[in-house]
Amino acid sequence: MTFLMPPEWAPQDWLWIGFPHDESEWGRAFARAQEQIAAFANTVAESGQEVRLLVRDETNAARARELISASVQLEARVYGDVWLRDTGPLIVCSEDGVREARRFGFNGWGGKYLMAGDECIGAELARDAGLPLSTSDWILEGGAIDGDGTGLCVTTEQCLLSPNRNSSMSRADIDAALAKDLGFDRVLWLGEGLINDHTDGHVDNLARFVASNTLALSVATGPDDPNAHIYADARRRAEAFGVIVRDVPSPGRIERNGQIEPASYANFAITTHLVVVPTFGSPHDKDGVAAIAELFPDRETIGLPADAVLAGGGGFHCASQQMPSICKAW
Repeated sequence: MTFLMPPEWAPQDWLWIGFPHDESEWGRAFARAQEQIAAFANTVAESGQEVRLLVRDETNAARARELISASVQLEARVYGDVWLRDTGPLIVCSEDGVREARRFGFNGWGGKYLMAGDECIGAELARDAGLPLSTSDWILEGGAIDGDGTGLCVTTEQCLLSPNRNSSMSRADIDAALAKDLGFDRVLWLGEGLINDHTDGHVDNLARFVASNTLALSVATGPDDPNAHIYADARRRAEAFGVIVRDVPSPGRIERNGQIEPASYANFAITTHLVVVPTFGSPHDKDGVAAIAELFPDRETIGLPADAVLAGGGGFHCASQQMPSICKAW
């Protein structure tokens, strides 16, 4: 039986979202990060999609209840970070509509952020969803890849070829592993991810598939955009590979405490009825949301503040993981 990870725009049964619980990780942004994640959960739930918001303990749950609507379900779980895109299960589907879960080795994003619970939350979510689970011994986070539903995926050399992930694996080895475990028979390799990305260059902060063979790619805004050379290199590689490239403006230069932040509208979350785009108080926010809205005429596109979420190292896409519906085509 052949399995393939469906694209994010395929029908979804529900969305898991992680709720911030560790104040030491977020610092002064902690309370606002909770508010922004709750706003994300509320917006998706009120669109008519089931949302399961993970909370760590009763204190964390009490804070969440202050912020969420009655449409959001709480799940008490032991998890470390909120980035369920990376620690949650990756779901694959067969042509006959059978769903299975895949998990991979996890080492705290190259050994940088090791938090109790992150190594097991993916298996627990898959088990409680009633999905058969298989675990591979190589290291992969969900935000490091993105697929178009035809067997094509995109990733970055900076992340998947990093010696802090799979030092004994070559590019050919990783191509073969992606095909075996997730059904991807073609891989578009981009180069670097965004400057100061905590994940060593996850592709979901740079480029995202929005349709078959169609890649939304960030483009520089302004002469001081720190990632201009990264966007240009990614475009050259994508066009040479033969995919259709659609432009999404970057937020431009975003700094916090004098350090460049890896802010990106490409970290949008696609849900059954909505596309939710992170915004950062940038003068380019409106244009970024509008550009993404043009790519999804069948869904409403909403921009929500995510600057405090970014202070913890990610965005709405990073903090969520979808459960695809049982389907034979998308």
